[in-house]
Amino acid sequence: MKIGIIGFGRLGALLTKHFAGEHEIKVYDRRPVASKIRALGAKAASLKEVCDQFVIVPCVPIAAFEPLLRKIRGLLRPDSLMVDVCSVKEHPVRVMKKLLPRSVEILATHPNFGPDSAAESLSGRQIAVCRVRITPRGYGRVKKAFERKGLTLVEMTPREHDRRMATSLLLTHFIGRGLMEYGAKPTGIDTEGYKRLLRILQTVQNDSSQLFLDMNRYNAYAPAMRRRLLASLAKVDRRVR
Repeated sequence: MKIGIIGFGRLGALLTKHFAGEHEIKVYDRRPVASKIRALGAKAASLKEVCDQFVIVPCVPIAAFEPLLRKIRGLLRPDSLMVDVCSVKEHPVRVMKKLLPRSVEILATHPNFGPDSAAESLSGRQIAVCRVRITPRGYGRVKKAFERKGLTLVEMTPREHDRRMATSLLLTHFIGRGLMEYGAKPTGIDTEGYKRLLRILQTVQNDSSQLFLDMNRYNAYAPAMRRRLLASLAKVDRRVR
C-alpha cells in the first residue's frame, strides 16, 4: 500500500520503521529529519505529497488533530483512507466524521504499544480498531497488513475504547506521573513491589507531558477515574492515621 505519515515523532518513526519494508511510505514532518526518514526505508515528502497517498496516518498530538484535518482535508484524494492513531477515540472520530469528505474512508485505531515496548517487533501486540466508515475490502487490506506484522486486532466502539482506556492506560499514566512528582527512584534495597512501581514510572517517563495532558483532557471518562483513585487513596490514608 501507499502510505502517508504526518509527523515523525516517536510513534511516527516507530510505524515507519516497522511498515516501510512492505509498503511505500512517504513521511512529512516540519523538522529537518529527511536523513532519519530515509534511514528507516521511507521517503521524506511535502505535506501535499503525503496527502496524495492511499492511506493517511496523522501522528500528531491529540490537541493538534482537528487543526491538522482542517488544513489537509482539501489535499486528500477522494478514495483515500484516514487512519488515526490517537490514544482516545471519541474525539478524533467526531472530528473525522465532521471534517472529512464523505468519499474518504475512516478507520480509528489505537496502537496498544509504544516506541519502548515495541522497539524491536510488533508481534504479539494489540491494536484497538473502530470501523467508522470503511468498506469490507478496505478494512480487509488494512487488517491483513496489521496481521502480517503479528498484531492482534481488537474491534470496539470509540465509546467502549475510551471507557476501558480510562482504567488501563490513563490510570497507569496518572500513577506513573505521580511517582515522577514524588521523586521515586531506586533505593539500593528495593523490594519486588517497589521495583514494580518503578517499572510503571519507566513506562510513562519517556512520553511527553503533552500526551499525558491530552489523554486526560479528551477522554470523557478520565475525570471519574481520577476522582475514584484519589478518593480511594484518601480512604486508605484515613485508615492508617
